[in-house]
Amino acid sequence: MRPLRYSINVTLDGCVDHRDGIVPNEEMHRHAAECIAQADALLFGRVVYGMMEKAWRPVAETGVRPDWMPAWMEPFAKTIHAAKKYVVSSALERVDWNAELLRGDIGEAVQRLKQQSGKGLFTGGVTFPLALAELGLIDEYEFIVHPRLVGHGPTPFAGLSKAVDLKLVDRKEFRSGAVAMRYVPKQK
Repeated sequence: MRPLRYSINVTLDGCVDHRDGIVPNEEMHRHAAECIAQADALLFGRVVYGMMEKAWRPVAETGVRPDWMPAWMEPFAKTIHAAKKYVVSSALERVDWNAELLRGDIGEAVQRLKQQSGKGLFTGGVTFPLALAELGLIDEYEFIVHPRLVGHGPTPFAGLSKAVDLKLVDRKEFRSGAVAMRYVPKQK
């Protein structure tokens, strides 16, 4: 059975907005690329899939970076581009970009993916992971906490119906002052 790992960048006050909440840097992108490379596939909801495809696919396919993108982001673009992707959506008619559309019961679809052998599945985002947490399907949570206060959201897991108790299993500090903390759900 392969584990489902979740990762999110978050400010000290809980914001996960990448437009002004999280400041990208080379070390963070290298870490993210390593995490993606350690998974058999990525599991996304419609919104995150669309954002990732729009940002990274053109760079990986053409080698041409937009003005806002530094050269050190290219390895991440290539890693996410090459990864197998599963997209859970009832709104999308089709997907490509090395992706397969999953429909129907989310819990059953993700459970089938987890039951396959392999290194694991990797996910991120806000809305879709909330549904996964509600179903108890996330095996590992990684919060990369950035030393920044922004005073607004969105925040991860807002609206979670019941608490999920976690146990810290690893911690990594970055030069930027960010700290990646990995947790697993506590056994009841």
